[in-house]
This record gives sequence, C-alpha cells and structure tokens, in this order.
Amino acid sequence: MAGPLALVGGSEWRDGCTFDVELLAASGGTTVTVLATAAAYEGPAKAVERATRWFAGIGAQVREVPVYNRAAALDPALAAVTRSATFLYLADGSSQHLRSVLLGTPVWEAIVDAWRAGAVLAASAQSATALCDHMVDNRGGAFTVGLGLLQGLTVIPHYDQWSPDKRHRTVKLARPALVVAGVDERTALVRNPAGIWSISGAASAVFFRGGATVGVDALAGF
Repeated sequence: MAGPLALVGGSEWRDGCTFDVELLAASGGTTVTVLATAAAYEGPAKAVERATRWFAGIGAQVREVPVYNRAAALDPALAAVTRSATFLYLADGSSQHLRSVLLGTPVWEAIVDAWRAGAVLAASAQSATALCDHMVDNRGGAFTVGLGLLQGLTVIPHYDQWSPDKRHRTVKLARPALVVAGVDERTALVRNPAGIWSISGAASAVFFRGGATVGVDALAGF
C-alpha cells in the first residue's frame, strides 16, 4: 500500500507547516531524506540547511541525496539510498529541471518504489506539480508533461501569490476532466494510505474541474 503523499504549496520547512509533524509520525522514523534536485540552480545547500534546522526542531534528522543532474540520477548507489527512505521530501525549485533530471532514471524509480511500499512522499511547489501528468507553467501558460505519478490531477503551487489573471488563465487551459488544485504556501494537500485527501497547514486549497469550483471530494479515486 502506498504511503502518505503531501503536495505542498511552497515555502516549505517554515512556521505553519504543521503537517510535517504528522508526516514524520506516519513515517515511523526520525530521518527525512531530502532531494533538492529542483533547486539545483537556486542554492540547494541553503534548502538542505533550512530543512535540517526545521526538522531538528521536531525531533528529526535530514539525510540529503545529492541528485542535481542526470548522472547522479542514474547512480545505483544513490538510488539504493533513496529506496531505503521512510520519508522522502522533494524541495521546491524548477519543475522542468526536476523532470529532466529524474524521468526514466533509477532514482525516480526508487522514489516511486519507496512510496508504493509505504514511505511518506512530500513534494513542495514546483516539485509537487512535476509529480503530475499535467505540469503547471509557473508563468500561467500552457501545461507541459510532468513525471506522471499522479494522473488527472495537477497543482498550482504558491496559489495565494498568483494574480487572479494567472489563476483564471491556468484553470481555463485545463482539459475538462483535469482537477486543478490551487495550494497556498505553507499548506499541504495530503493523501493518506486509504486514499482520503485533506488540507493541512497554515492556509487553504481550492479545486477546479471543467472551469468550475469543486470540493476536495473531487479527488476521490486519485
């Protein structure tokens, strides 16, 4: 059975991210394995440092898997470390870079295998939308192809920071059956192992399908 899944709206590892305590407890361990792949060109060391400080405050340690390029994602040793994790966390950054590095690699397979075997999988902002088959363009443009772990669902991260025009344009571009989840910063859309979705953290999330607002129950079956 797949483990808990958290799609975080951004500003991860900060006050208000109360869901991290729950995710850590669900993992059954005290180690969080962080991949700052998406932040490769945006100061990944700072992201890992912030994660380390944050999780130390809730009784956990951080282990980084340094996957910043395709060569690292193809490394069997790094894939083995990833597969052994009980709590995987993908940092915010560039969705396009994350996809180009991970797609079709042993490390990506290890992430999926670990989650399907029961590990917690959390992904923040651009990493969250990259997990979907339809990946949101941060500029509010057309969707692109993501990693495809989640079919029929996409995420607009940093939703509370988007202009009404960008929100409207993105929702309008979505195909009718696609559920678009706008997730605010320091907020997570969480799926438990039973497949039930909930909203946790500092703010909220909204959902659209076919251009209309729907409830979180629209995620049933995902």
